[in-house]
Formats: sequence, structure tokens, C-alpha cells
Amino acid sequence: MASHRRLAAAQKGHARGAPAYSVYVNRKIGRVLAAAAHRAGWSPNRVTAVSAAHTFAALVLLVALPAQWWTGVVVAGLLVLGYAWDSADGQVARLRGGGTLAGEWLDHFVDAVKIAALHLAVLVALWLHTPYRDTWWLLVPMLFSVVGVVAFFGMLLNDLLKGKAGVVSTHARGGGTLGRSLLLVPTDFGVLCLAFVLWGWTPGFLWAYAALAAANTAFLALAAVRWFREMRSIDAAQGTGP
Repeated sequence: MASHRRLAAAQKGHARGAPAYSVYVNRKIGRVLAAAAHRAGWSPNRVTAVSAAHTFAALVLLVALPAQWWTGVVVAGLLVLGYAWDSADGQVARLRGGGTLAGEWLDHFVDAVKIAALHLAVLVALWLHTPYRDTWWLLVPMLFSVVGVVAFFGMLLNDLLKGKAGVVSTHARGGGTLGRSLLLVPTDFGVLCLAFVLWGWTPGFLWAYAALAAANTAFLALAAVRWFREMRSIDAAQGTGP
């Protein structure tokens, strides 16, 4: 189909070593959805709304339904689709000749709400529907929420400050190695979505979820050091450092 071929030829460069699921799976699913949305005449903002509807429906069901295997499958499916539609909105914008500041703001705003709300929904669901309501496991979603929000803020802040300094952003550089992409798979939001398939087997879900939380925490700690060093390098190059 013409829209799909145009999207394949006009993909934006991904951040260096972006997680493999996002690049090699989610973006391709999003490309199919974007082509369908474009043929239907949907705007990028409408696609963002569809993404949000899938994601927040998943969170409502997670909190409202018992922790059964089928609940996990439904929640995981909705989260995966929500993430794919999240990729599709930018692709629809490129098919229409480019996005808008308002559209980009809406996309990032919805992402911020999603990142914070997902882990809080896990916290509430564990409290309501599992035997783990009075255990230390409840600290894991609290930590994961903090890490997710801070990491998202840090990446946005990097692009903002680099743009202010006239430095090309990571997304514009693109590329990255397959090995690095695979190494960062545990930090991929898509992998977190898939982990909810285990929701009906609560102990298995918790160990997988805690492992992802640990991986994301380690990534944030290492990334924060690298980001700070990048900012100091930019300061030094522009003669504004100490």
C-alpha cells in the first residue's frame, strides 16, 4: 500500500541503541496502524487519543478486575496496542507533511501521564486483588513510578537544553548498534507491556516486574551520569563551564 511504503522510506532516526522492541517491533506495528489511520483521514491528535484510550482502558481493567490469567492477557494486549498507536501518531504526522507543536505537546503529555499512572495502577491492583497488600512488594511499583517519570523528564530535558545550545539531538543523529538495542530491551516500555501476560501468576509477574524495575533503575543511574557529563561538555565547548 502506498501509505505504508511512504512511511517505510521516511522513518525518523532512532536514538542511539534505542531498545530493540520499540525499534524493530513497535515501530513496524505502528507503521501499519498509521497507514490505516491516514487512509481513514485521522489526524495525529486523534491517533494520540486512540493510543491513550487503549492504555487507560488497560489500567482501569487492571484495577477493576481480579488477578486472573485472562485479565493479564487483555491488559497486555491493550497496552501493546496503546504503545503501537503511540508510535503511529508521529508517523501519521509525517505522512501529512509534518507535525505541530501542539501535537507534540499532546503526545508527550499523554506519555507522561501514562508512565506515572501505569505503576500506580499496579500498586492499587496488588493491594486490591492479591495477597501482597501488606508486603514490601508494594514498594516496587512506587520505585518504578519514580524511575519512569524521572527518566522521561531527563530525556526531554536533554533534548530541550541541547536544542537551546544548538546541539543536534539524539533522535536526529539516529543509528546505534543492534547489540546495544538488545542490551536495553529490559528498559523498553513494550517489554513492560508484555510482562502483564504474567499478571494471573502473581509471583511470576512480581519477579519479572521487579527485574524490569531494577534494570530501569540501573539504566537511569548510569544515564544520569552520562547526561550530566554531556551538559558539562557542552558548557565547556561554549565557554560557559566553571
